Amino acid sequence: MAAAGLRLLGGLWFSATLLRLGAAAGQPAVAAVDGRRAVAATGEDFVCATLDWWPPDKCDYGTCAWGRASLLNLDLSSKVLLNAVRAFSPLKLRLGGSLQDKVVYGTDDLGRPCTPFVKNTSEMHGFTQGCLPLRRWDELNAFFQKSGAKIVFGLNALNGRVPLPDGSLGGPWDYTNAASLIRYTANKGYQIHGWELGNELSGSGVGARIGADQYAADVIALKSVVDNIYRSSPSKPLVLAPGGFFDAAWFNELIAKTKPNLLNVITHHIYNLGPGVDSHLIQKILNPSYLDGMESTFSNLQGILKSSGTSTVAWVGEAGGAYNSGHHLVTDSFVFSFWFLDQLGMSAKYDTKSYCRQSLIGGNYGLLNTTTFQPNPDYYSALLWHRLMGTKVLATTVSSTNMIRAYTHCARDSPGITLLLINLSGNTTIQVSVTSEDAAHKHGIKKHGRKTRHVHVPGSAGSAEAAGAMRDEYHLTPKDGNLQSQVMLLNGRALATDADGHIPRFEAAKVDAAQPITVAPYSIVFSHILHFSAPACSYE
Repeated sequence: MAAAGLRLLGGLWFSATLLRLGAAAGQPAVAAVDGRRAVAATGEDFVCATLDWWPPDKCDYGTCAWGRASLLNLDLSSKVLLNAVRAFSPLKLRLGGSLQDKVVYGTDDLGRPCTPFVKNTSEMHGFTQGCLPLRRWDELNAFFQKSGAKIVFGLNALNGRVPLPDGSLGGPWDYTNAASLIRYTANKGYQIHGWELGNELSGSGVGARIGADQYAADVIALKSVVDNIYRSSPSKPLVLAPGGFFDAAWFNELIAKTKPNLLNVITHHIYNLGPGVDSHLIQKILNPSYLDGMESTFSNLQGILKSSGTSTVAWVGEAGGAYNSGHHLVTDSFVFSFWFLDQLGMSAKYDTKSYCRQSLIGGNYGLLNTTTFQPNPDYYSALLWHRLMGTKVLATTVSSTNMIRAYTHCARDSPGITLLLINLSGNTTIQVSVTSEDAAHKHGIKKHGRKTRHVHVPGSAGSAEAAGAMRDEYHLTPKDGNLQSQVMLLNGRALATDADGHIPRFEAAKVDAAQPITVAPYSIVFSHILHFSAPACSYE
């Protein structure tokens, strides 16, 4: 039988399985989607990943999880690596991390040998200064060009600093070496999407800190350098900063002193689960109240940007969830997709334009296995998001349970909507009926105060046009029901690359659009509802 026929039978079998599950006892819930207007918008290339500088002898809690995943030693000839990046068409990559403020660049102005990092526990972050040879920068850019990646490069922001009495570092940024790298890059014709200044130097800092007033002056200097070097270019790279943890007062001052347009993107980092050694990581990931704890950061930053009169937008520049390299069989296993996809959904609701996952490869939170380059579950979660979720975000509320996390976007490059459902319950199958705010209005449902009572309109997913229609569903579950499995099943089939390192195709299950969406315990569902009536999602 032809492969296509096998895939079709597989989809029909999975659809029949879903219908049997739907007939079984399950907790009902209603997802009400307001398709009348978008509440926020992401960038086109919302999903982003990072590449870091850590050498092989970077170790945490007795485990050395980085291998040869550094920008300085990563095997750029790997077919799987190339295919994994290419599959996004394009994937945004942010190059940086803790050691970026200790990296110098082997340009003509350096005036000393270009030497690698050396482990030294008495130094900040445990390593001496290291150097990026121009030969390696050429190799990296050849790979970026071949894979179609969009690059954001994190610059060393500590050159020229002097210690101040309050423990911070002061004095203007010495941008000589950075400007030399930027000029070399531009002269070579390498396409850079953005230049970011510094890593985790905002607020109280990590290892070092710089006051917001000085940082603003340095951002303005970087903007001047970029404008000057790219003055004859049709498009200039973005200027990003500070790549640090959100501190409301500090961020507010940086925005105030760079508005309206001297800073294109303000970037912040997220490691809200605590240290990788924490034995309670899984409990935190599955706790809706804990997940909700990040909402205030997104909301507060959005509030600062909206009220300040700036054109600056927000990105999450680095997010590994659990710091110090994550935790093997947690942050690189199926269970972490609950945290990761929830973060993507939550940040998008607050107008975050891009979300950079730490890391593409390296540590215990890589989207790819550090040794084999094989995709971990979160790689597939990221790619499904990228292919199914469009830029427009729609308000979504779920009745009956707080164990379902629900996020809706206009579908990507297609009519209709894509609804993401995450079931944090390990023992309850949840039957989610989908309706719309305006469907409730059309059927004469009265408002109670500011809230609308939501109804499921039989045979409809927000519109009578859906009668007899099908929807596409992508059900994600772990192999053997093990949350810590590193094998993800899509509609019951294991996802894995083939012998030539190609990323597998995503085959949807076709389901009657009039039926509720069956969300099994500890599972994730993307549902593309083609006929959902959403005026906000006008599809050209």
